[in-house]
Amino acid sequence: MDNTKNKKNSSSEANSYVRYSGLAFQMMVTIGLGVWGGIKLDEWLGLRPLFTVVLSLLAVIGSLVQLIRGLPK
Repeated sequence: MDNTKNKKNSSSEANSYVRYSGLAFQMMVTIGLGVWGGIKLDEWLGLRPLFTVVLSLLAVIGSLVQLIRGLPK
C-alpha cells in the first residue's frame, strides 16, 4: 500500500516538473522572439533601440500573463 503512494507521489512530481519546464521554455521562446522581432524591425526602419525595447517588454508581460494563467488555482 505504501509503495502505491510513493509511485503516485513521484508521478505527480514528474508531471509538475515537465509542466513547469514547458512553461519556462515557452517563456524563453516568447521573449526571444520579441527581442529578435524588435531587432529586425529596428534594422529595417533604422530606429535603433525603439522596437527592441518595446517588443521585449511586451514579450515579458505576455510571458508573465501566460505563466499566471498556466498556474493551478
